[in-house]
Amino acid sequence: MANEGELRVWWIPQLPGTPFYVDVASVPEAKKVLEILARYDLFQLEQAIKPDFTNAGGLEVFEYGEWVEWMDDEGNGIEDVARVEPASPDAVN
Repeated sequence: MANEGELRVWWIPQLPGTPFYVDVASVPEAKKVLEILARYDLFQLEQAIKPDFTNAGGLEVFEYGEWVEWMDDEGNGIEDVARVEPASPDAVN
């Protein structure tokens, strides 16, 4: 069972599909994981490993006994935060 406040990234590499989850320790780590997963899917497309894809991902937090989409204090989700504060150029090579 998860503990209150724990975070996890969810990712579906091909919609419709089943998500898989990656536990993360912080929002910056979540942004890095989501960027890596997106770049990996794009790499597979560019290298003709997969013919096409429609992916989706996000960040969840465990609150009051269930996993819910993470929001910051202003009501922004991870996709909003990632657009405003891009991951460090050193985050992914």
